[in-house]
Amino acid sequence: MINRKQPLTQAQAMNRAAALCARSEQAPGDIRDKLIKWGLGNNEAQSVLRQLTEQGFLNEERFARAFVKDRFAFNGWGRIKIAHQLRLKGITTDVISDAMTAIDDEQYRNRLLELLQAKWRTVKGRDARAAWAAMMRFAASRGFEAALSSECVKQVTHLDAEDD
Repeated sequence: MINRKQPLTQAQAMNRAAALCARSEQAPGDIRDKLIKWGLGNNEAQSVLRQLTEQGFLNEERFARAFVKDRFAFNGWGRIKIAHQLRLKGITTDVISDAMTAIDDEQYRNRLLELLQAKWRTVKGRDARAAWAAMMRFAASRGFEAALSSECVKQVTHLDAEDD
């Protein structure tokens, strides 16, 4: 058993990181942070990252595609929130753009409608303006675009913001 207080050697860190990457897709930035936490220096961490990439354990594009698919399908996140989270993980804009193409526009709209219909059950007793605002805030918090959110809120609630 490895003593947690003692830094890992480069070989130990490589094995541990490879095992982690074999279990699930990982962001290169997250793995780099773990390597530093495990006691590797910058140069050693870069060397391990290079080896993991060369051996196919790490792939930024593959991670981004999996992240987009999972967060959309399981978390109900919109494109804005997904892109923001990927940027926080150090994924480049080009890779994010490519990964976002995996989301079908019709599925995207239908997912937002499902989420809004569920939310509508909790806010429909309020006056029209408060209900509209609550629904729009909810859609924004999930990372959906304002224009699409407005259209979908109108469809779900049968309210029109201009009627107030």
